[in-house]
Amino acid sequence: MFEIVFLGTSASAPSIERGLPAAVVIHRDQRFLVDCGEGTQRQLLKSGLGFKRLDKVLLTHGHLDHILGLGGLVSTFSRWEAITEFTIYGGRWAIDRVRDLMDVVLRGGEAGMDVTYVEIAPGPIWSDDSMTITAIPVSHRGPGCFGFVFEERAHRPFLVERAEALGVPAGPERRLLVDGQPIQLADGRTIQPEEVLGEAVPGTKLVYVGDAGRTSDLVAAARGADALVIEATYLEVEAEMAAQFGHITAAKAAALARDAGVKCLFLVHISRRYAERMILAEAKAIFPNTIVPRDLDHYRVLRGVCEPVEDR
Repeated sequence: MFEIVFLGTSASAPSIERGLPAAVVIHRDQRFLVDCGEGTQRQLLKSGLGFKRLDKVLLTHGHLDHILGLGGLVSTFSRWEAITEFTIYGGRWAIDRVRDLMDVVLRGGEAGMDVTYVEIAPGPIWSDDSMTITAIPVSHRGPGCFGFVFEERAHRPFLVERAEALGVPAGPERRLLVDGQPIQLADGRTIQPEEVLGEAVPGTKLVYVGDAGRTSDLVAAARGADALVIEATYLEVEAEMAAQFGHITAAKAAALARDAGVKCLFLVHISRRYAERMILAEAKAIFPNTIVPRDLDHYRVLRGVCEPVEDR
């Protein structure tokens, strides 16, 4: 299971209702900030998430509306928060621009924190024993644009009835079997993990794409995702303008979700030129399970379902 909190859902410039791009993806005790537009630290406070354990940011690309909030956030962290290390992941273009920003923010050596820059390429960029994050290339204006696939590792369910039939006692023995280790029972029999574990069950998959100029190169990465987050900056009536500026329409985002067999579609990067209902109407005609989240909306993503979290 993943949780996602949308901190900013506007395109290019803030509106009264929507701030600049940013979201937090949560998995167990890990938090990942995806993009960091201006005003992100205030949105973090308003959301109730605060700054705790927020030590990693993933940048989709280097446009200013996606990175300028890092200056204020790191400045706050370096002076008042108990975060001493901060890691920024992004393509070379994004990292170079953020380095320039940090040279101003952290000038003089007064900041009491270490900032690490990780230049990413397509492929795995972060993992632990329960999940992986994979960077995928995205076509947009400028080099080194990426989306991110958050995916839980597949697991094999423990078959309690089979274990009981074999005489495996409740307790640490069962944990060892779940971890893939054989055990020996008191009567001398050896029980192998395969005897008490079911077929592998895929984990939850969340795909996050920032700005994108086309979708044909995203179908494989989005295949079977439980949730897809992607821009919908334009409507199809202005498809030519969308292409000119390296963006897609709500209809194209919806077609991607349909073609990739996605379960739930979240549309963000909403332009002030359109009402929310217009975006929804165009997308839902192609992919009914479409949501246009508002700032501070909080969702839980599970296998096959996305549901709102009411209490933050």
